[in-house]
Amino acid sequence: MTIWAVANQKGGVGKTTTVVSLASLLATQGKPTLILDMDPHGSLTTYFGHDPDTIKSSIYTVFQKIDRSPNSAIFNALKKTDYDNLYILPASTAMATLDRQLGAQGGKGLIIKKTLKHLGDRFPNIIIDCPPMLGILMINALAACDQLLIPVQTEFLALKGLEHMLHTLGMINHSRKQGLPFLIIPTLFDQNIRSSIESLRMLHDKYGGGVWDDVIPVDNQFRDVSKLGMPLPITNQYAPGALAYSALLKHLQRTAHDLNKLPHV
Repeated sequence: MTIWAVANQKGGVGKTTTVVSLASLLATQGKPTLILDMDPHGSLTTYFGHDPDTIKSSIYTVFQKIDRSPNSAIFNALKKTDYDNLYILPASTAMATLDRQLGAQGGKGLIIKKTLKHLGDRFPNIIIDCPPMLGILMINALAACDQLLIPVQTEFLALKGLEHMLHTLGMINHSRKQGLPFLIIPTLFDQNIRSSIESLRMLHDKYGGGVWDDVIPVDNQFRDVSKLGMPLPITNQYAPGALAYSALLKHLQRTAHDLNKLPHV
């Protein structure tokens, strides 16, 4: 089982698009894939046709029942999407209250890690969509994953958000037995805009081997298919954005067996 978490503490960088695209590509390879929506805003949940304001079984109920009936909570929350081999553990907006509810409860940062152990035989690939803020939900996601994927829009303000994310990762690593490997993914790249080209150069200059050596380009088709709740790699596998995510997945699959050699904070 390989678990990736997708996170950035700045919005609008392509986080949910990255989760949807990678997961749909894995599913089309015939590999059962699970996606987790750990963001109370529920963008990923909404993408696949569920309402995070009214949903009854979700990751929120998993947190509530983990000590009493974890298996039933997990499988009640698990939803099949309209696509073969692709499943979701959806979000509820009530997840925003978990930090206050759980307080100083011991082991609260490992709930998702323990949850996913119940699903390891069923899903060889799991991708977690993280919230944009540091709290119990992000801590759980980073504690559970094998590698952190950080989408970063190729513009100057987004580079500042990356610094915050890496600072958070550094704090999380203090509580892990070993550092968490990460990969920075340049997104929304426009080869016709100078600031985009310069931002990409700055990423490579500052973070070196921690940056994927390709880019996810601007592709308006992502916006079009998101309105329909459809993954771009399934609707148009030859779209520039779909081809880029296919290349990214190949890179991740090549390096998944040797994550400990990848860059750490």
